[in-house]
Amino acid sequence: MDSTEIAHNFSPLFIVYKDGTVHRLVGNDAIPPSPDPVTGVDSKDVVISPETAVSVRIYRPKPATAQPQKLPVLVYVHGGGFCIESAFSPFYDRHVKSLAAEANVVAVSVDYRLAPEHPLPIAYEDSWAALKWVAAHSDGNGPEEWLNGIVDLDRVYFAGDSAGANIVHHLAVRVGSEGIAGLNLKGLILVHPYFWGGKLVGDEEKLRPEERHFMEKLWYVTCPTISGLDDPIVNPEYDPKLGQLAAERVVVYVAEKDALKNRGWFYSECLKKSGWGGTVEVVETKGEGHVFHLFNPTTDVALDFVRNLAAFINGNGGRRE
Repeated sequence: MDSTEIAHNFSPLFIVYKDGTVHRLVGNDAIPPSPDPVTGVDSKDVVISPETAVSVRIYRPKPATAQPQKLPVLVYVHGGGFCIESAFSPFYDRHVKSLAAEANVVAVSVDYRLAPEHPLPIAYEDSWAALKWVAAHSDGNGPEEWLNGIVDLDRVYFAGDSAGANIVHHLAVRVGSEGIAGLNLKGLILVHPYFWGGKLVGDEEKLRPEERHFMEKLWYVTCPTISGLDDPIVNPEYDPKLGQLAAERVVVYVAEKDALKNRGWFYSECLKKSGWGGTVEVVETKGEGHVFHLFNPTTDVALDFVRNLAAFINGNGGRRE
């Protein structure tokens, strides 16, 4: 078969050819872990499953071993439409490193296998495996010395952006419905979450048709087994387990110019109606688009955004006053 014949064109993200080849147009850069002289955060990579190559990058604020109390844990899952980027990309290395420094937490950034070669729910399962690996350190005798005796697994937070926000949502529901020994989920941070549905919500009718088509088609390519756009993977409104979400507190960040903005607001409504007993807050950033803080991390609004995330982790609301 001619490898140049296109099956799915998701430019500017990736192209799938009819022979199965995937050409990723962005998100291919990776940088090694290293101590950061600016933030004082050190990092290292750990392969947690040689069979699947699922791995994590750990970020540890210095001097973590000298701090009088154990540190909370932030489990971070990167975005990229389930298809691009990694935990090792410059975007995510910088962002998670800054979060670890600002919030004074140990961060564990998950690198999962990408669709479409590894369709959903593989990313969910890889992230669950990483979570169980983290939980294995609850008694101080886990496989990784950077976590043993340093982290407080009674104070765990999940965070993710875009597709990563979708993943950590599903992790939180699974923790609540199945349980996971050795770990207590205190809070959930969803940044510009990638959900969708069979009916438009908010002002989504104002989106360009090609924009809606892109987001809808992407679901069928990343997860060919979904029953439709109201599958619980895509649309939390139809997840019968939504009310079992484990976190006590949830904050949803949306951006005014983001095509997914309405989904974040709608998620909050669905969560409130589900019977879930926690508190949820939605914070909208005016004048900004999807994952603006990754593309332009040094702007005042991006720096303030990271401070807001840290404030939530440290027990305050999702927006500093």
